Order: sequence, then C-alpha cells, then structure tokens
Amino acid sequence: MPQPASATVRSRVRIPLTFPDGYHAEAEVFTFHGLADDAEHLALALGTVPEGGTPLVRLHSECLTGDVFGSDRCDCGPQLRESVERIGEAGGYLLYLRQEGRGIGLYNKLDAYALQDSGLDTYDANTALGLPEDGRDYTAAAQMLTTLGATGIDLLSNNPDKAAQLAGLGITVRHRVPTGVHVSASNVRYLTAKVERTGHSIELTRLVG
Repeated sequence: MPQPASATVRSRVRIPLTFPDGYHAEAEVFTFHGLADDAEHLALALGTVPEGGTPLVRLHSECLTGDVFGSDRCDCGPQLRESVERIGEAGGYLLYLRQEGRGIGLYNKLDAYALQDSGLDTYDANTALGLPEDGRDYTAAAQMLTTLGATGIDLLSNNPDKAAQLAGLGITVRHRVPTGVHVSASNVRYLTAKVERTGHSIELTRLVG
C-alpha cells in the first residue's frame, strides 16, 4: 500500500470535556490541512505519554446516535467515554473520524437500522442497500498520526481491520488493546455480528451469557 501524502496541523485549541456521568478531562484538539478525504477529522491529545512510552490511540468513527443521543443500538457512546479516560491515563490520542455508519452516512445508517428491525444483521443491512459492509478508509488517520509524530502506537480497538490498515499505511501497531464489553438488550445482536462476521475481539461469552 503506498504511503499517504503529508498533512499539516491547521489549528490546535484546548477544550475541557465533561461527560454526562461527571467525568472530566482536558483535551488539546488538533485540526489538519491536506487530509486525503478532505473531511473535518479531529485529533484529541489526552494525558501525557511517559518518557520513552508509546501513545495509546483510539480511532473512533463518528456516531451521532450513540455519541450524542446515547442510543443503545450500538456501543459507540460507551466506547468513546471509556477511550477518553483510558487514553487520558496512559497518554495518547483519540482520533474522531467523520465516518458515520462505518462510512455510509447518517441517513443510510438509519435506513440500515430499519432493515435490521426486519431481521438482517448490521452487515447484511448495509449490503441490502447496495453499500459496503464497512466503507471506512484510515488513510487520513495515518496522516494525522504521522503529522503528530505518533508512528508507533498501541491501538485501543476491537477491530482487526483498523490495525491492518494502519500497518499498511506506515503506522507500527505495537499492541491492539481491546475496549470493554458494553452490552445492552438492544445491541447484543449488533455486537455478536461484529464478532462472528469481522473478527472483533469482544468476549462472546459476555454477550450470550
């Protein structure tokens, strides 16, 4: 895979974060010029990487329904909250990527939800709409990490495809660190499909009891 073109930092600003449960964190938020997809992705620097340490990095795809409205149909909101705390403790970056619905967009994601209500899983619902199971490309994420000097990382993710794509784009993933299991009655089918269809490192016994 060819190495991505260089990006540059456009701006950086400190933003205090407070989550609904009261957890507070300080983030330095970076924006960029020259990203491959021209999207408005963000990098949040959290905590301090120890001398000689490896930054902990989360690639978090935007999920309006989960991140903002607290939808229980996915685990995105709880993963975001967990990631900010764990990265803050270890030191590293949360990349907030504008890839709603695994890259298919908000309206298409909601259309896919309607198909899931009729019995399809999260991947088959996408393909029934003529869309990819997972349309995400992490070239911009690799550009952001390279620009920030984070070319060797620990990746906070259950998704093996994220690590594989980053490795192909010149980012060394030392360890892939799973997130917690955030299961609810409304997302157990969704999480089970991620394990069975795309090899996510979620402990399936926690999902099926």
